[in-house]
Amino acid sequence: MAIDAFLGKWCLVSSEGFEEYMKELGVGMAMRKMGSMAKPDVYIIKDGDTITVKTESTFKTSQFSFKLGEKFEENTLDGRKTQEQEWDGKKTVITRKLVDGQLVVECDMNGVKCVRVYQKA
Repeated sequence: MAIDAFLGKWCLVSSEGFEEYMKELGVGMAMRKMGSMAKPDVYIIKDGDTITVKTESTFKTSQFSFKLGEKFEENTLDGRKTQEQEWDGKKTVITRKLVDGQLVVECDMNGVKCVRVYQKA
């Protein structure tokens, strides 16, 4: 599937297990509560061979850019700086895929899973 199918603005429509996932990441209670209430929009933009993913909410905004197939560093919303989602001996896997026209983001850390679904705006 071409990356072009992912491009555009996506609005969060459902989220399951997000607070538990953030807890497993080590995110503090206050930030977990705010994060659970936020309804972020995700913008996926392509500029040449660089892809930028910007997550924006009333609570916080973050973005990262990368080239397909290359390692990159990301500053996460909870303040972690990660390389391939590995830090301090911990590892999380985040998978983004399109299912029935929706962007499905699956997060897994130590078997604690979260699924967030976005609708194209």
